[in-house]
Amino acid sequence: MINLASRRLFLTGVAATGLMGLSACGRKKEAEPVDAAEPVKAGPPEGTLEWAVAGPWRSAEDKARDQWRHPMETLRFFGLQPSMKVVEFWPGGGWYTDILAPYLNKGHGQLVVAGFVEGEGADPAQVAVNNALKARLDSDKKLYGKVEFSAFGLGSGPVLELPGTADMVLFMRYVHVWMAAGLAEKAFADAFAALRPGGILGIEQHRLGPDEDQDPAAANGYVQEAFLRQLAEEAGFQFVESSEINANPADTKDHPFGVETLPPTRRSSALGEPPNFEFDHSKYDAIGESDRMTLKFRKPE
Repeated sequence: MINLASRRLFLTGVAATGLMGLSACGRKKEAEPVDAAEPVKAGPPEGTLEWAVAGPWRSAEDKARDQWRHPMETLRFFGLQPSMKVVEFWPGGGWYTDILAPYLNKGHGQLVVAGFVEGEGADPAQVAVNNALKARLDSDKKLYGKVEFSAFGLGSGPVLELPGTADMVLFMRYVHVWMAAGLAEKAFADAFAALRPGGILGIEQHRLGPDEDQDPAAANGYVQEAFLRQLAEEAGFQFVESSEINANPADTKDHPFGVETLPPTRRSSALGEPPNFEFDHSKYDAIGESDRMTLKFRKPE
């Protein structure tokens, strides 16, 4: 296991990455002039998942990642419905929040964001990520609706005031971070407590090959499917099914700085060290984003 100082540095790096992503999410591309001679094409019906994914409020940078993250296919695989109560653990810069909040708002559902823990001793970078996301969601209540904010982390309590009321919980590429911080078991236990009987836990996570040894701290960012399923089942979940929606066979998973060597992070030096501007990213950019497993679990009835 890594020591407490290393865990704190790791989580600070995660928060900094979230701030970078949030900055990109907040940028709006200027509307291009429309040729009066060309008919304006109708977009997807308002309130549909297609509408939320295609939304003009999403930044160009975020939309460019749809080819790797497949948000519409992923959320449909999990069984998302517009009237659901959904808890998103650690949304970071809000990549998925930008889709979930408008969709659930239009469908009279509810989004609960379980962000970083705040208060005495909190990491300033993590608090900044929380505040930036809150400010953006508060800036357009008509679009995003009333998103509830909760917290998950060391020493946090239940993520919902009324446990057992969520229809769905989402872990989107953070299980490795929680393993590094000693929070993985707590994450699954808190998700189990939040869900109603029959509720769904959806997970997207960087995937380690089955023949590789699992580092308990997941320092390279990759997690074995068997290990992740064990964590879920020990918390009481039943495995439902898996999908190859987010698979990337080109990912060799042997990168110098772990999964963060790949886009979108494109790390060029070890955590805590200054960037190496001479690092050749071309090989890793050609791979694209990581190979990911997409798993669906259910809380027993």
